[in-house]
Amino acid sequence: MQQISRRQFLASTAAAGIAGTVSSLTGSFGIAQAAAAPTLIRAETRVIEVAGRAATVFGLVQKDGTQGLVAEAGNDFNVRLENALDAPTLIHWHGLTPPFGQDGVPDLPQPLLRPGQAYEYRFPLETPGTHWMHAHTLQEQQLLAAPLIVADPAGARLDEQSVVALFHDFSFKTPEELLAGLTGASMRTMSGSSMSGMGHDMNNMKGMSGLGQGAVAHGGSAMDINDIEYDAYLANDRTLDDPQVFPVEKNGVVRLRLINGATATAFWIDTGSLEGEAIAVDGNPIVPVRGRRFALGMGQRLDIRIRLPREEGAWPVLALREGGVERTGFFLATKSGAVKAISSNGDKAEGALDLALESGLRAVKPLAERAVDLSEPVVIGGDMGKYTWTINGKTFGSHKPIAVRKGGRVELAIRNDSMMGHPMHLHGHHFQVVGIDGHRLSGAVRDTVWLPPQREVTVAFDASNPGTWAFHCHHLYHMATGMMTVVQYAA
Repeated sequence: MQQISRRQFLASTAAAGIAGTVSSLTGSFGIAQAAAAPTLIRAETRVIEVAGRAATVFGLVQKDGTQGLVAEAGNDFNVRLENALDAPTLIHWHGLTPPFGQDGVPDLPQPLLRPGQAYEYRFPLETPGTHWMHAHTLQEQQLLAAPLIVADPAGARLDEQSVVALFHDFSFKTPEELLAGLTGASMRTMSGSSMSGMGHDMNNMKGMSGLGQGAVAHGGSAMDINDIEYDAYLANDRTLDDPQVFPVEKNGVVRLRLINGATATAFWIDTGSLEGEAIAVDGNPIVPVRGRRFALGMGQRLDIRIRLPREEGAWPVLALREGGVERTGFFLATKSGAVKAISSNGDKAEGALDLALESGLRAVKPLAERAVDLSEPVVIGGDMGKYTWTINGKTFGSHKPIAVRKGGRVELAIRNDSMMGHPMHLHGHHFQVVGIDGHRLSGAVRDTVWLPPQREVTVAFDASNPGTWAFHCHHLYHMATGMMTVVQYAA
């Protein structure tokens, strides 16, 4: 089993940057057609304004300043990634199912790109969907992420407007400082230790939330919700002090493509007075579910179709921080619609994410019925005091991989024995939710599923993409401190 060293995982930088733009996150990307010349995407520094302060962050930017990429299903993903940072990096294509070797996880099997290096990726894009790209290192916290939309050619005939929003949590501290605050490890200890051998001196805990601050009572125990207090929460790099306003037409149809790119924050999506239909999760179509409030864990995506009113107006779409009063979002506004200021803090703390929405989702294209070849229990756990997060009682690098055989149907019964929610993400595959707390269902097809405390979700997938694939919690600091394993195909 290949391992990622702590040096590789913590690869990040805070070099001076250049100005960037997020104006292209409105869904007005040009379609990137498969061609002899790949689309160039550069990992580079840029400067944004957060709460009136300049912040040097990272970005994944095309030559024309476009953040991210729109490609078209039926063509190839054909991208040249260049590292213009002054530190090593690598980018994961979250939601795509590339062949092994092009997934973008350091040393699984591709090494980090050194400053100035480039790598060309090319593989078929078979299905459309809302996805994203991000560093698989702590650089993700510094906004090294962007949308990755695979457009449906048939969608050109639809009279609907695409609106893309990438949510993030932001800190003026470096991710190394945040992680050291959580673990109590010194920066020297962090940079010199292996991932599986991290020190746990807890005398210097910072950024932790206690009961009443990011925690709630759960079955007589304290359930932790948030373990980092961020400086701001962003939608397309902007706070609600200066939100992005998307121009829309009266009575028009809008498809919201919402991406939770936050490293440690889950959100409730609130469409306010606009009722919508959830039509896809993690890029995969679902039987439409109507509503105004939807759960969105880290790494997950949600497509919501909304028919706008026939009159002029401006309507906020908000991402409400789980367990807190903080929020971010954007506006949909007609030409004469009046945009009214909204505070970045709500009136009351939001509750914890649950499985109410998940239990009602049904896949439009479920997995074919067949016998299960491998049923594997996966127990995720953790110790908030020691800040150690585990899979089957062990941290990354110290346990056996989940061994599968090509062509087999695999079920993972994932049980969360910890008192904190975890978004579990599988690389290289899409899985279907087929059980919740032992109740069987034909649920959504996803790549990231939310596990509340003391709950169990069973997912199934076909082992059709040979390789060694990361399976981990998409809370960045849980992954960094152990909650990661691999699904490994037998030779």
